[in-house]
Amino acid sequence: MIQPISITSLSSLSPLGKTPEDIWQAYKNKQHYFSTKHKNLVAELPEELKKEIKKLRASDSKYKALDDTVLFAIYTARQAVKQAGWQTTDNFGVNIGSSRGATALFESHFEFFLKKDKVKPLSSPTTTLGNISSWVAHDLQTQGPEISHSITCSTALHGLLNGIAWIHSGMCNKFLVGGSEAPLTQFTIAQMQALKIYCHSEQSEELYPCQALNLNKKQNTMILSEAASMACLEQGHTPNALAKIIGIGFATEILEHSVSLSTEAICFQRSMNMALGNLDPNQVDVIVTHTPGTIKGDLAEFTAIKKVFGDKHPALTCNKWKLGHSLGTSGMLNLEMALGMLQHQEFISIPYLEQETPKKIKHVLVNAVGFGGNAVSVLLTK
Repeated sequence: MIQPISITSLSSLSPLGKTPEDIWQAYKNKQHYFSTKHKNLVAELPEELKKEIKKLRASDSKYKALDDTVLFAIYTARQAVKQAGWQTTDNFGVNIGSSRGATALFESHFEFFLKKDKVKPLSSPTTTLGNISSWVAHDLQTQGPEISHSITCSTALHGLLNGIAWIHSGMCNKFLVGGSEAPLTQFTIAQMQALKIYCHSEQSEELYPCQALNLNKKQNTMILSEAASMACLEQGHTPNALAKIIGIGFATEILEHSVSLSTEAICFQRSMNMALGNLDPNQVDVIVTHTPGTIKGDLAEFTAIKKVFGDKHPALTCNKWKLGHSLGTSGMLNLEMALGMLQHQEFISIPYLEQETPKKIKHVLVNAVGFGGNAVSVLLTK
């Protein structure tokens, strides 16, 4: 267990929308948010959100050359800081990451290079990883530390871990953390297809094409999504807290190959046990799983949960069947889902799975893991 950290706001933009009310209503319905792009299933932002990002790009001449990942981050960071009531003079820290980074912009610059044998002047600074946090810090005019990183699909929750570490060190008492991802390019989808983990196009006619957490599926069903999400963290107990973080865990497996995860997800077992600390596992009511919709990944995480919690494990749920896998942002969207269930005291089930609904929701465990077995678990309570 750790000294409690308050989550004083959380903002996101995703296929589900942007406001807490719209997002919660989207979670309560039984539909998914997939459409077809580049002849494959994806989960895109709603048109009204795309227009707001376009408006943000046009609002400042310096923003015209930025990738969508940066603009998504700026947009959600503004909303999160506003909700938390933070001021520029607070000098809060910023830690935002992305798995793919400025992939669309990089591909555009590289295509230009192949045709012209030269590059545009801003091709380097606008595609570097540090672009995200530095531009957010610039936009918000904070003087605190700013850090960018990429740890595949657990990126956002690693940002949260780092923010907590800075707060506990006494070097900062507030931190903005999160992830941003705009991976819906032909090249990125082709990369997932090359790994043979992407949903087949013929599954588009199925009621639920992404079968995340369905342990009986016969093929991989992962679908990519674009999204960004930011959370404001503050030390100790605050009266305006959405929830408190009372446990964190992390672990990395020894690699067998670049995308390996052991059949029993040893990294998840370690991260969940670390997050639980001295808390009785029976007191955890819900686990929001990472489960991307792949056969091996989903089964490995479920096996790890049984190793930690036994056969009478907490209620399990996830959101990738509904809004897809936003890679580096996905852990923060899991956190958002957990906050919604804690606040509304309502369990969000998966329509194609049957399980007992928890009578109360006091403790929720949130999981994320990336290629190579970089697992993070976060324990929340209201």
